[in-house]
Amino acid sequence: MLEKIREGSQGVIAKSILILVILSFAFAGVSSYLGSSSEVPAATVNGQVISNAELEKAYQNERARMEQQLGDMFSALASDQNYLANLKKSVLDRLVAQVLIEQAANELGLRVSDEQIKQAIVSEPAFQTDGQFDNNRYISLLAQLGYQPAAFSEMMRQDLTSNQLVATLVGSEFVLADEAKQLAELQGQTRNIQYKIVAAEPFTKDISVTEAQAKAYYDANQAQFVSPEMISLDYVELNVADLAKHIKVTDADAETYYNEHKSAYQTPEKRLAAHILINTGDDAADKAKAEALHKELENGADFAMLAKENSNDQFSADNGGQLDWFEKGVMQPEFDEALFAITEKGGISPVVKSDFGYHIIKLDDIEPSQTAAFADVKQQVIDQLKTDKATDEFYQLEQTLRDISYEVPDTLADAAKEVGAEVKTTAMFPRNNPPAALSNAAVVQAAFSDPVLLNGENSDVIELAPNHAIVVRVNKHQNAGVLPFADVKADIEARLVQEQANELARNAAQTLMNQIKAGDEVVLEARNDLGRFTQDLDPAIVSKAFQMATPADKPVVDTVALAQGYAVVVLDKVNAAQGVNDSVLATIKQRLGSEYANADYLALVADLKSKARIEYPVQESQVITEQ
Repeated sequence: MLEKIREGSQGVIAKSILILVILSFAFAGVSSYLGSSSEVPAATVNGQVISNAELEKAYQNERARMEQQLGDMFSALASDQNYLANLKKSVLDRLVAQVLIEQAANELGLRVSDEQIKQAIVSEPAFQTDGQFDNNRYISLLAQLGYQPAAFSEMMRQDLTSNQLVATLVGSEFVLADEAKQLAELQGQTRNIQYKIVAAEPFTKDISVTEAQAKAYYDANQAQFVSPEMISLDYVELNVADLAKHIKVTDADAETYYNEHKSAYQTPEKRLAAHILINTGDDAADKAKAEALHKELENGADFAMLAKENSNDQFSADNGGQLDWFEKGVMQPEFDEALFAITEKGGISPVVKSDFGYHIIKLDDIEPSQTAAFADVKQQVIDQLKTDKATDEFYQLEQTLRDISYEVPDTLADAAKEVGAEVKTTAMFPRNNPPAALSNAAVVQAAFSDPVLLNGENSDVIELAPNHAIVVRVNKHQNAGVLPFADVKADIEARLVQEQANELARNAAQTLMNQIKAGDEVVLEARNDLGRFTQDLDPAIVSKAFQMATPADKPVVDTVALAQGYAVVVLDKVNAAQGVNDSVLATIKQRLGSEYANADYLALVADLKSKARIEYPVQESQVITEQ
């Protein structure tokens, strides 16, 4: 879980969002601890239910993660229902593996102390600012996810307990020094070769293919000429960004807008807060204790000392209760309202109750709001005015596009004319590979829907993104099936010519090989110290050179097929690896260790699955069981 959090912890706003996605994925299994329902579960692992809600939550968060990672490419993938089904299955498999490992760890009696949990949280980069644990960040993230610190700690306890089992297993792997050395010497080995490429292209001029030969090949290999369903779309697109480019804004308009909206160019007031949190689980006792501490503060007690001695927020307590700088609206409403109601530095709030318990809040410092000068934000103001005007225009045009494309469903020309746009047309494309401009699951779904595809109507207005809309209609459509012979005749003829030329090249290479073996003089190209990972020579030649046996009394000769031709390869000598030092060996040992550890983890999951009763209720009347 922490490893997943760490992957998304590099940033401020966008990165915080990613952390929330990852955290919510990590805690997808929480509902199974809180209760059960009568619905059919996604899976049952040794009697422990993985609910459909858990699966759906984990699946949606995995989709969000992949969409952020792959961008527009994911929209194309998401248009393929088989791909999404496989993605959901992989998420379910991951949840099953997680439950199996948790169960195994619990059966072995593995435990994690409170101090280990605390250290794991404090050292987690996702909860740090500038390398230091940030209690504000920690509390805010948990609040946004709907978790109290105690519940989060329990989730951490289960995760760390499971990790003990995994770490013990993978940590037991080791790589022998001779093992690493042998691999290093094998990878670092070089070879001296000679070679000659026999290209197929010179043979093609003497080869002819008749139409009858091409037709016979077509008839015998029709599976090679199956074409997927293809479609070409006409579309009209509206985009605020495009509309904004044509809008003019004067400096006077910009300054007027600035003066009317100065509050938008102010940095908000920030307040440095400290608090004492009382949360033992006994509401009445907590409230009484908080009120007693508040009375002590009114009588002159030291806030920092009381926080250290009494606050249940251990992380801020060690720092005298101090939290961080807050803007309005960041913390929970009760905390936020109390903090900003304090009128002077050093002031203390009344006892405040929130979801986390009872707080006594102290205002340590205030950073007033400031207004940026017009000159500093002039371009920002102009851009905002352009966007505002373009947005107003967009909504009017979008409604017009919606109305006209519906009223005149058999063409987009009228709608395009009314909104001042052009009708664009795509090339033919299959369902799973739309052009970049239309790489959106909703567009593909609409394009292949019955009203658009079968009835020839315009689609509804489709939102590609906020303030970015499109209407599509079919321009051309081609059903899946075997391509006509006429359409593929030229390709078949070229293929048959190439195959015959390759065969002639193979015969020529075989002749050259025999001549070399017989000791005849043949002009070859030499390459000494050829490495296994050489990039500047045909990879087929490199691969063949390292497949050939080490020469004894005389060179080893062989032929190898290339993409368009053949080559004769002569292996003269095998050279021992150079530069196999401690650093190289250490790198190889680390890589091998990781590979072995991953194999052990997969083997552990496979072994636990083989001994477990895992049920996947597909329907109420159908259950798939692994046992």
